[in-house]
This record gives sequence, C-alpha cells and structure tokens, in this order.
Amino acid sequence: MFRSHIMVCGGTGCTSSGSKKIIEAFNKEIAAAGINEEVKVIQTGCFGLCALGPIVVVYPEGIFYSMVEEKDVKEIVEEHLVKGRPVTRLIYDETVQGETITSLNDTRFYKKQQRIALRNCGRIDPDNIEEYIAYDGYAALGKALTEMTPDEVIKCVLDSGLRGRGGGGFPTGRKWALGAMNHADQKYVACNADEGDPGAFMDRSILEGDPHAVIEAMAIAGYAIGATKGFVYIRAEYPIAVERLQRAIDQAREYGLLGKNIFGTDFEFDMEIKLGAGAFVCGEETALINSIEGNRGEPKPRPPFPAQKGIFGKPTVLNNVETYANIPQIILNGPEFLNTIGTEKSKGTKVFALGGKINNTGLVEVPMGTTLRTVVEEIGGGIPNGGTFKAAQTGGPSGGCIPASLIDTPIDYDNLVAIGSMMGSGGLIVMDETTCMVDIAKFFLEFTVEESCGKCTPCRVGTKRLLELLDKITSGNGELEDLDKIEKLCNFIKEDSQCGLGQCAPNPVLSTLKYFRDEYVAHVVDKKCPAGVCKDLMQYKIVADKCKGCTACKRACPVGAISGNVKEPHVIDQAKCIKCGACVATCKFGAIIKE
Repeated sequence: MFRSHIMVCGGTGCTSSGSKKIIEAFNKEIAAAGINEEVKVIQTGCFGLCALGPIVVVYPEGIFYSMVEEKDVKEIVEEHLVKGRPVTRLIYDETVQGETITSLNDTRFYKKQQRIALRNCGRIDPDNIEEYIAYDGYAALGKALTEMTPDEVIKCVLDSGLRGRGGGGFPTGRKWALGAMNHADQKYVACNADEGDPGAFMDRSILEGDPHAVIEAMAIAGYAIGATKGFVYIRAEYPIAVERLQRAIDQAREYGLLGKNIFGTDFEFDMEIKLGAGAFVCGEETALINSIEGNRGEPKPRPPFPAQKGIFGKPTVLNNVETYANIPQIILNGPEFLNTIGTEKSKGTKVFALGGKINNTGLVEVPMGTTLRTVVEEIGGGIPNGGTFKAAQTGGPSGGCIPASLIDTPIDYDNLVAIGSMMGSGGLIVMDETTCMVDIAKFFLEFTVEESCGKCTPCRVGTKRLLELLDKITSGNGELEDLDKIEKLCNFIKEDSQCGLGQCAPNPVLSTLKYFRDEYVAHVVDKKCPAGVCKDLMQYKIVADKCKGCTACKRACPVGAISGNVKEPHVIDQAKCIKCGACVATCKFGAIIKE
C-alpha cells in the first residue's frame, strides 16, 4: 500500500514534451529520498488540459502540477512528498485560492464536463489490466455474457439512444440489430480508429488512456451480433496508441477475456490490429473495409451496407473508438444511464478536441446540448490576449464554420446540421478576428483535394476546380460571378460524389460563404483581405511619423525592398516586397503596419 501516487500524463502531447524523462526523474529522486516503498509513479493517459503539459497529479491530495520540467522533480519530491509542502509555484494557478488548494474538478475547464468515454483517461495506468478491472473493467462483458441474451444487449444499446460518434450519428443499436439479423458462417466487428481530421485527437487519446474499454465493448458487440473476430483499423502514425492497444489485447488474452470460453461460457471472440497508411478516405467505412482486406482504400457503392456485406463479404458491424468507449457503461448501468444525458435526439456526451485561438487547448467531454459559448468561454477559457471570438469550425474538413452570432447554439447532431455544419468525429477549432474565413475554407479544401481517392469525378475534379476558384479570389483576381460559380459547384459536388468525403467537402466553403460573404466580397471587389492574412492582398507600410530611421528593417529585408537614409523615414517598395514580415519582427518602434 502506497501513501502517495504520482500520476504523470503519458499521452502523445505530454510525451512529446518530455513526460518520460519526468517519470524517470521521479523514480530516481524517490529512490534517493528512500521513499520508494511509500510512493508509486504511474504513467496515465491524457488528462485533457493539453496546453499545460507535461502534467503531474499527486494523490491523495489531488495536487495538479502543470508545465513540469525535469529540473522541477527534485523540488516536488523533497518539498511535497518528504516534507508535505506542495510546491505552489508549479501548481495550476486556478486551483490555488490563497492558502487553500481546491480540487481540479472545480476549475472552469472541468466543472462543466461529464466524462464517460474519457472516464479512465488520466485515472489509471493503461498498461495495467488490473487497474482497469479495479474500476469495473470487463464487468459489463461478464454481465452481458452471463445475464443477458444477445437481443437484450442490442435492446439496451438501442434504448440508450447512443448514436455513432464517428460523425454520421447513425443509431448504434440499429446498426447492431442489422448485423445480428444477417446470418452467416462468419461475422466481424470492426473499430474505426483512423482519425484523420486536422486537429483531432479524441480517439487516439482514448486508446492511449483506456484501451481495454474498446476491447471490452467490441467483445460485447461480437456477442450481440454473433461475431467471433474483431479488427481495429488504426493509422500507423499513432505509435503510442498502437503499442498500448496491442499490449492490452495480449493482457486480455492472458486473462481469458479474449479467446474461447470467455467467462466460462461458449462465447468465443478474438481481435487484431490493422494498420492504416494515413489515407483520410479510409475513415469512410467501405474504404476502411477495402483497406482491411488488403485492397486499395476506395469507397464502394451502398447498399449493400457493411452490416449485410462487409469484411471479406461477411456481415460486419463497424463503430468508431468513442462509440465503443460508451458501451461498457451502458451495459453496466442500463439504457437510462445515457438516456438522461443530452438532448431528445442526441443522447449522452461528446468528446471534442478543442484547439485554435483558445486559452485551454485540450480534450473535453460535455453533455450533448451544451452551448458553443460554454465550450469556448468557460471550458476553453476564452480567446487569448483579449481577442474576439469570430467563428468555430466543427467536423474537420467535412464540417462548417459557425459564426459568433450563433455562439449560443446547443451542440448536438441536428442543430449543427441545421446551421450548415456537422458533429464529425469531434474536432472543434476556434478562430478569432485575425482569421481569414476565405483562407480557412481554402485550407480545408486543400486537405480534401489532397486526400480524395480519385475514384469519382465530382470529388476528384470538382474539388480541384473549386480550389482553383478560391485561389483566384485570394490572389486578388476574383470576380463577383465567381461567388455564384462556387456555390453552384459546391452543390454539384455534394449531390454527386460517391462517398462522404466528397459529399461533405464543400461544407467549409458553403458555410463561410453563407455567414462571411462580406469577406469574400472584400477580396473580390476591394482586393483586400480584412484579416490581413492573404499575402497577395496585403501590404506592409512604414508610418513616417513613427519611423526613427534606425535602418534595422532595411537590414532585415531579404530582398532589398526597403530604402531610406539613417535617421530619416524609410519606404517599402511594394513591387519588391515578398510579405515575409521580417521588417515587422525587427522594428522596435511599431512603425510598420499591415494593411
């Protein structure tokens, strides 16, 4: 029995910031202090507050240390663990109230959250199956196998109101019921962990922090539909998640929780990992299935749907990581557990990767129906440096931009679709007044053009032509009639593309055109980028009254575009200027402005 536990975040973000070295330093200093029999260091999954990593939490006090460096470890051990005096300078400032240190759960970031899919992330060692079991791990599988029929499991999931968290929002129970009713000599369960949206890291974090939850849920799905084999399709760029998931699978086999006669029944289920090569289109279910089979990752026409004819032509149920992470709690606590959370048509919680122009970058899980304002201003801590909220982009390249005027919109599947966006897998990018909405639309479209598999002409050619029109506008050559062409082309691509990648690719363009049309017009008519982002439409100018003639900007300019004598105002030759910004960075007097 240990008197203290040191929980160190081992998610990808904190690992990249050096958390492994911090763990090594803790073990070294704890041994040097002679308290290694009293204090245990545990590597966990993501705590959520990624902007504050590396993160260290000391229990039983629950002291939250942020931005810990290797050099800080000795002080924490000597002061906190030996003398019982927390190192205040390293504690997350919002938890320090005078002489009192409050709970992390009372901070703005956490108090509006409700963690179901993320319940064990930051709470257990993901490499230790016994810690998962200690928190009711595999109890749901045991209950399903020994107390429920397959039909009862499906009904429980159906009655919970759980919808697929991968973006489409299809009712999970209905999908399982379709898989169960299609009889075959072999059925499969698959997990979509091919998280490809820019800025998204929800599924990765769950697999890094709680891999056994997904294994348990897939086994439950296998029992419900009559499948004996599972596949987790995960991109190879997630090495930590792959390693921990494989270790968890091996442990589950060792404990008899995968394989034959699970929980002493005649149920048999095993699973394996399939690595993806990073193709965004393989997030689409039929393309993913093609890739699992060893074929080119291209979508297939539907029907037949995977529940009818999936992997190797056999009935297959396919859900994403977050969807599966909800299943054990639904089985353990009954359908009403999820049914009492969220909105009428969107039950439960949703995990978002909160990024962009926001103070509290990280991973959040909120009840469906939580307003965008709550996420941005309270949980996210608002816009840095007193900036103004301009828009939020949900759903990645498939979603749309939500303007400030709709910041009080409750976030759920139907509300987001109604305003021209979508839930997607859960990326949520916040933008301030320095963001050009035309440039944002172009950024996501560039991604889609690159990731199109090329199978169907509307997507392969249409998105390319659409990008050319946006390039024309941001380079200062746009015409008003181009806006009508863009809208017409967007609708054609949406209606005629074969899969969701092409069907949703125009969403960022259409939503920005709808809510920020004035910015498009400014680019076309005034030949100006209001946010000062599009290089071809901006200029750097020297304010003569502020210029001291120090020549610093002249010396910094890489193309010799600045002229002027010492102690006299300088001038920028716009024909030569490449808009690199070197002059602005060099000027100490604020004499150079961007227009």
